[in-house]
Amino acid sequence: MRDRTESLRALGGDRLSTEFLKLTFFRRMKALEDDPEVPLFFGRLDFEPRTSHPAADQSGGDSGGTPAVRAGDVSTDGAGERFYIGRRHVADDRGRPMVIDWRARMSRPFYQANRSDPMSVELRRRFGFQGGELTAIEDERLGANPSCSESRDPGSIRDPGSIHDRTATSSILETEIERPRTGPMRDIVATIQPEQDEIVRADLSETVCVQGAPGTGKSAVGLHRAAYLLYTHRDQLTRQGVLVVGPNASFLRYIADVLPALGEIDAGQATIEGLVGHLAATRTDDPTAALVKGDERMAQVLRRAVWSHLRPATEALVVPSGVRRWRVPAYQADELVDGLRGRGVRYGAGRSMLAQRLAHMILVKMEDAGEAPDDRVQASIARSRPVKQHVDSLWPAVDPKKTLFRLFTEPDFLASVAAGVLNADEQRLLLWENRPASPGRARWSLHDAVLADELLDLLDRTPSLGHVVLDEAQDLSPMMLRAVGRRFTTGSGTVLGDLAQATTPWGAVDWSAALGALGKPSAHREELTLGFRVPGEVIEYAARLLPAIAPTLAAPHAVRRSRGQLEITLVADPLSMVLDAVRSLLDVPGSIGVIVADAAAGVMDRLFTDAGLEHSVMGSADDIEARIGVVAASLAKGLEFDHVVLVEPADIAAAEPDETIGLRRLYVCLTRAVSSLRIVHSRGVPGLTRP
Repeated sequence: MRDRTESLRALGGDRLSTEFLKLTFFRRMKALEDDPEVPLFFGRLDFEPRTSHPAADQSGGDSGGTPAVRAGDVSTDGAGERFYIGRRHVADDRGRPMVIDWRARMSRPFYQANRSDPMSVELRRRFGFQGGELTAIEDERLGANPSCSESRDPGSIRDPGSIHDRTATSSILETEIERPRTGPMRDIVATIQPEQDEIVRADLSETVCVQGAPGTGKSAVGLHRAAYLLYTHRDQLTRQGVLVVGPNASFLRYIADVLPALGEIDAGQATIEGLVGHLAATRTDDPTAALVKGDERMAQVLRRAVWSHLRPATEALVVPSGVRRWRVPAYQADELVDGLRGRGVRYGAGRSMLAQRLAHMILVKMEDAGEAPDDRVQASIARSRPVKQHVDSLWPAVDPKKTLFRLFTEPDFLASVAAGVLNADEQRLLLWENRPASPGRARWSLHDAVLADELLDLLDRTPSLGHVVLDEAQDLSPMMLRAVGRRFTTGSGTVLGDLAQATTPWGAVDWSAALGALGKPSAHREELTLGFRVPGEVIEYAARLLPAIAPTLAAPHAVRRSRGQLEITLVADPLSMVLDAVRSLLDVPGSIGVIVADAAAGVMDRLFTDAGLEHSVMGSADDIEARIGVVAASLAKGLEFDHVVLVEPADIAAAEPDETIGLRRLYVCLTRAVSSLRIVHSRGVPGLTRP
């Protein structure tokens, strides 16, 4: 398929068409890129004899636009239709399908079929791979004779092993789930579980909120839903856009390879800082001030601040034209302003419309006087100096930065627009103690940038994307959620998070309020509690914090066969034990994360450098490349490591503004391990003791 695409020549009817074809071929080649160590197929479905799959005629095309194929086009040996399932559609040189995309409707039984509902599947086969080499085959019979399933262990392709019953679990799935984590996040198309598959295949028109405990795969589910929607609604979403919003740049680098590995290159990525980057954030707000700035009531304050710029007309508009002078009385101009405001237009749009309304009013006066002006005359009048000056006096232009500057430096202005919304103490928190000389000299925070984004939307409507995936949504303030929500006002979203991991003072306390701020109050909600990443020994220990940090949530349940390892070591000097703990882990496969309080990250970096251990520091450009990673606690969310060494948890909890948030931060750090967790401390583990 790559060779065929590479051999095509771009010969358009003109230069523009030729360049468009070149871009199309380039995108096609990018979509066909793959990792030689990642197999194109991982499963097979054999349907019962003489039974057609109900979705056979809706298999869809591949990610590059190959025409859709019917299931009946797949030749079989007469024992029923057979489909290989893979990461993308693969066709032979005659266009016949060799591998069916995992997102096609005919692939759904691979994830959903079971003994009680085989969905016409006679046999489901899974393939195990290691480093691109086929190492195992496992068959599960679901049809008329499901009495046994057959598993061939790694290496048994040449030497078949024993046959045993696999009615409950799959050894290949377990092996894949427990495979060591190194480098960026990988796709989970071979291991998607039925409850995850339901979320992934939710309709484009539906916004879905996923409350997921650590290790339940909510981030992966969100990315795979984006891949599914891009496949199913390619033309629409390529035109409208898909965006993934993550908590920080390190997290986005960690997940960056998932969608391209599935052939999807059309989704963008952004952090909240990047999304609202109208002001450069160079300072951090005091938490109490940040709480006020993040409160949804600020939207009303900003709305009042913008519309407070309107002024009543003090004189008539007079427009000279030749020997005539055309006049619009002040009261008529005020009526035009009131009419536009009553329509609920954006401030910027209303300003443009006012010029046209004034020009049209003069045009009508010309016609009443016997003249015959056309639309070009109206456009010319709307651009004339008298009309522009009159509009400026009635409906002045508004600059978001200058408006925020006034709010934070002029107590009287703030009081006038915040009356009845913010009390006196809250208003004082917004005012700057040291007033900068001008808006250009001011130092802004992230929360200020979010408010500026709200102001920009009040001026001109923010364009809507087709779909937005929002991860770690529980940490966003209501105003931040509004900023994300207006990016998909006419589209849909996948909202991912865990209330137990809300580690900001302004974070969500329940999903109803968060979804309301997003503008999607009726979003469908799902809760994932089955943990596929964190082993049982670790998650059960961490879950003992839930009654204190999120009492309404169900406790997560680990489904992995490995219980993992949990070791808690009390020492006088934790740093003296860290090097020994890390060196002992170098003999076993997998990534190693050393999680410390933010203030200790630099100390840990120097410790490893002096010891000659190659490592990376989370937050740097190469933070997911090295096997050993030093992770500040505030950056650990969303990441995973095979082995975690957690240093001085009391310091991690104490660094937060209150006890509950401190315990939530600790909960996040405790649940980053995939195989083993070693806690090294000198002052105890807050909220937890070893059973």
